[in-house]
Amino acid sequence: MSNDITIESVTEVLGRHVPLYTYKPPAYQTEMLSSLSALWVEHHASVLDIGGGSGIMAEAIAKFLPAGTVTTVDIVDRFLPNLSIQSMTYDGSQLPFVNDTFDAATINNVVHHIPVAERHNIFKEIRRVVNGPLYIKDHLSTGTISNAQLALLDLMGNVPFGGMTKAKYLSANEWGAIAQASGYTIGQQLSGTYRRGVPAAVFPNSLEVSYRFDPAN
Repeated sequence: MSNDITIESVTEVLGRHVPLYTYKPPAYQTEMLSSLSALWVEHHASVLDIGGGSGIMAEAIAKFLPAGTVTTVDIVDRFLPNLSIQSMTYDGSQLPFVNDTFDAATINNVVHHIPVAERHNIFKEIRRVVNGPLYIKDHLSTGTISNAQLALLDLMGNVPFGGMTKAKYLSANEWGAIAQASGYTIGQQLSGTYRRGVPAAVFPNSLEVSYRFDPAN
């Protein structure tokens, strides 16, 4: 299904599962969906969402982006009840699917929480079970100051929901290296307007990044 992505429409969908969003409209999530939509190349019959947490973003992807079935996986079962998508846990190492099960994948604000030594393996696993593009929303490190800004953003955004806060953020060179090592090329990159005014001055939008990794062969 593909629907117009507006703050009102996203509030309606997310608010069904998380009442907080009816009082605090999900502006960040709306911008994230808009960024993913701008990268999306076609209708994908099956999509895998890795590190889905509560499953709320995978639910939104199924509602707003050109996708058929959406499956979300995580290492801990924190999935919300009454989701319309499929959800399952896995061991964090090997994705429980055969080769080329999915047409596309997403991994949203997750990579910086994966221990550095484990990142190569999970990207190789994604490449194994997905025969199309990988859509990524994450952060971009440019040095010490940006890392401190991002750490504070993670604390503010994740602690209220019991999410992970330990992180190691990737630079542009590190994103390029992990793409190449995993059998991808970076097809497109963009940022987005996640914050305005004073919040944008404190936490520049350049800290946010979305990628489409295309299979190299």
